[in-house]
Amino acid sequence: MKIKMLIWALISLLSIESLAAKNIPPRKILKMFRKSEVLKQQFTGFALYDLEKRKMLVELNSDKYFTPASNTKLFTFYAGLKLLKDSIAGLHYVESGDSLIFWGTADPSFLNRELREQKVLKNLSSSKKNLYWSTGLYNGDFYGMGWSYDDYNDYYQPEISEFPIYGNVVFFSKKNNALNTYPEIVNGGQITLQTEKTSSSTRFRIRRNLFNNEFHIPNTAIPSNFNQTVPFKVSEQVVSELLKQSFPNFSGTTSQKKPMDAKTWYSVPSDTLFRAMLLPSDNFIAEHILLNIAATKGMEMNTSLVIEHVTKNYLSDLPDKPLWVDGSGLSRQNLFTPRTMIKLCEKIYDEVSDEERLFDLLPQGGKTGTLKNLYKSDKPYVFAKTGSLANNHNQSGYLVGRKGKKYIFSFMNNNFTESTAVIRAEMEKIINSITQNH
Repeated sequence: MKIKMLIWALISLLSIESLAAKNIPPRKILKMFRKSEVLKQQFTGFALYDLEKRKMLVELNSDKYFTPASNTKLFTFYAGLKLLKDSIAGLHYVESGDSLIFWGTADPSFLNRELREQKVLKNLSSSKKNLYWSTGLYNGDFYGMGWSYDDYNDYYQPEISEFPIYGNVVFFSKKNNALNTYPEIVNGGQITLQTEKTSSSTRFRIRRNLFNNEFHIPNTAIPSNFNQTVPFKVSEQVVSELLKQSFPNFSGTTSQKKPMDAKTWYSVPSDTLFRAMLLPSDNFIAEHILLNIAATKGMEMNTSLVIEHVTKNYLSDLPDKPLWVDGSGLSRQNLFTPRTMIKLCEKIYDEVSDEERLFDLLPQGGKTGTLKNLYKSDKPYVFAKTGSLANNHNQSGYLVGRKGKKYIFSFMNNNFTESTAVIRAEMEKIINSITQNH
């Protein structure tokens, strides 16, 4: 009798646990995708992973490759977690006699208006020695593999360089009824402003020449709230001129080889840079994090070599081999599968180990970054990286269910003709349905 009662008790417990675990069955989640009128003409992939049980719950085209756009930044984030110290190497330098010679480390924070902490600037400013910049470390192209030249004038596509300065952009704004620039543009210098004789557009928009740093200013009144960020064409001459503006004792460039005993000035905490990359989805910072890894680890400053190193040494266990070509995701040559994004997010979660820190670095639904206007709630429950290119929108990251359980998800959408806003709204509806029932 006692044995029978024990058996019935165990069966009851198992039944309760089974019912509690079911929530929305996987088939019902997949049914939401199949019945969606919004998603029916595009290519959609989805994967949902139980972070506690380390078990895949739902998969839809999870083994198919998608253009990830800025979901690529999660790969760059993981590379930085594995290979960068707590603070970013800002410059390598040696002092010799009355000279201070420095080498760039691709640190994107130097004189960047979005990153106020400027330790390297203070160190250079306090030096009484003649300053020399030793060039020639970066051997890659000024754009990543597969980037679009059509976007050269847009804020999100600055050039890649070994010694970034001012974010490799000019920030234009209106101040005292005049056009203000950061950095300051000096007449007769490498960067020039040219006012158009006539204006063919009612919109006040500054446009740079494709091949040089001549910026064309519309011949119309500057709007009161005007601001625009335009990348400048990077060259040794331009960077040298900008350095001379900031440091009167800047004495020119050299091509000396960096010695093994070169010292390092550190700039910002690594988490500051990760957050500045992930929340607004900053392409410039993403590209230079990879090059900073190269400079920090004594590698050749080349994006492809860094990606190869990270893939071989830290990502060999991904379910599908990633086609990873840049740090930012601007290239459509990047290709990842949803289940690979799940595994990557699991590796990030384990690497950070501090959940609060990780969620603070990522866009939070209804609160920060590119998810600020989605998943609104008193308490954020979606922590994820977005990724958008024309006709593509993806989200990969972490969910917290209504009952407090943690999940990893990857929701990838390619080749749609609807507006991105429509796709985002449908994604939000599906994700909300999942989180409210788990």
